[in-house]
This record gives sequence, structure tokens and C-alpha cells, in this order.
Amino acid sequence: MSIFAIEVKNLTKKFGNFTAVDHISFGVKKGEIFGFLGPNGAGKSTTIRMLCGIIRPSSGSGIVGGYQIDTQPEEIKKIIGYMSQKFTLYQELTVEENIDFYGGIHQLSSSEKEERKNWVVRMAGLEGKEHSLTRELSGGWKQRLSLGCAILHQPEILFLDEPTASVDPVSRRDFWELIYDLSAKGTTVFVTSHYMDEVERCHRIAIISTGRIIALGTSKELKEEFTRKEYATLEEVFIAAVKRQAEGVSLKIF
Repeated sequence: MSIFAIEVKNLTKKFGNFTAVDHISFGVKKGEIFGFLGPNGAGKSTTIRMLCGIIRPSSGSGIVGGYQIDTQPEEIKKIIGYMSQKFTLYQELTVEENIDFYGGIHQLSSSEKEERKNWVVRMAGLEGKEHSLTRELSGGWKQRLSLGCAILHQPEILFLDEPTASVDPVSRRDFWELIYDLSAKGTTVFVTSHYMDEVERCHRIAIISTGRIIALGTSKELKEEFTRKEYATLEEVFIAAVKRQAEGVSLKIF
């Protein structure tokens, strides 16, 4: 049995003459928080969309939860949760109505829906806000509700695409506490971000630039490999990795 929840080999996506993702390969272990760091336009969201079965790759392969991304996208969608950087819940529905709606999408029974709704409200700290209109919530509360709806069906694997792009530092910290708790209970988390300090919280990190993975390892391994400094920042690692890529130096993957 594989130790990996996600396995990717030479995954590529082209849009006409433009290569958005260029022959990337990596594995994400079960229960791991895997960070995908890179600037806007680097290929992060395109990679997630392929892994979620939303778009098909141009070439290469990917396995998510034991299913092939190019031939079994519907099976993948049943076992994953997905939260995008854009708020996708219904603003004119209440907190409770949004949770009920997503419970229906995931075909939960009445008893399951009620049990999971109560759990989401507690997990997200939304007690007392069940009947509040979603549009009236602060950014942090909306983020927690989005996460709750994404994991309502208890997915094996959770994809988070720049989930904290528009919230304050305190909300970001609270959000990451929820992520750690999910990981500790066995959920595999794949998160993209361009926040260096945020990605540093992940168990392992892949840095992507111009569609290519240019560094992969733990924060400690990357700092030692690219800067030789134990207390370097990920920004220093990123700059050194980009420079090494430009010089054509081979990549060391841990």
C-alpha cells in the first residue's frame, strides 16, 4: 500500500503555446501538510485544478487517493475537499443554509447532515451565528465557514488554494490552527500560498516558478541546501532557488 495520498509524475498543462505547468513530479504523504509556494502565475492553481479533476492534463500522470486524475475525476471529487481563494458560498443564505446546501451536494443523510452541521459550527467557532446572513460575516468568519463546507463530508484530502489571501493576520493564525488539527486526525492537506511565513508551517514545501518545481523539501532542508543558513527566511531560499534554476544547476529533492 502506498504511503502517498497524491503522486504526480511529469504532470504538464499547456494552453495553446503557453505551458502553465511543466513536467512536475512529487508525492504528498498521507496526513501531511504539503505547501506549494510560488508567485502569482507560477502554476499553483492550474496544478490544483488538475489534481481535483477539474481540468485534464496535457501529459504526465497524477494519482489522488488512488484514482487517476485523467480517467477517474468523478471518483476523486468524492474523496476531496476544495477551498479556493475566491469566496464561493452564497452571500444571501445564512450560515446554516449554506451548510445544509453543501450537505445536500455531498448527499449526506438527514442524520449525517445534522451531525456534521453541528460539528462544523463548533469547529469554526460559529455558535450563535447560525442564522446570520453570510454576507454579514467578517472575512475571518467567512473563511472558517468556507473551510467547514469544504470538509463537511470528511474528505481524505483537502486542497486549499491561497485560502488566506484576504484575511487579517489573526484570522490566518486561527485558520492554521484548524489545519493542524485536521492533519493530526489524518487529513492530507495540499495548500498553495505566496505567503512565505505561512508556507513555512507546512511539513514539506515545493517551490514552483514559471511552471517548474525548483525546490522541494522541509523548511530546514531547503534552508541548508540553498542558503547554508539555519535561520534563513523562505524568501532567501526562493531567491537562491530561482538563481540556481537560471544557472542551470541540477535540483536536489529530499
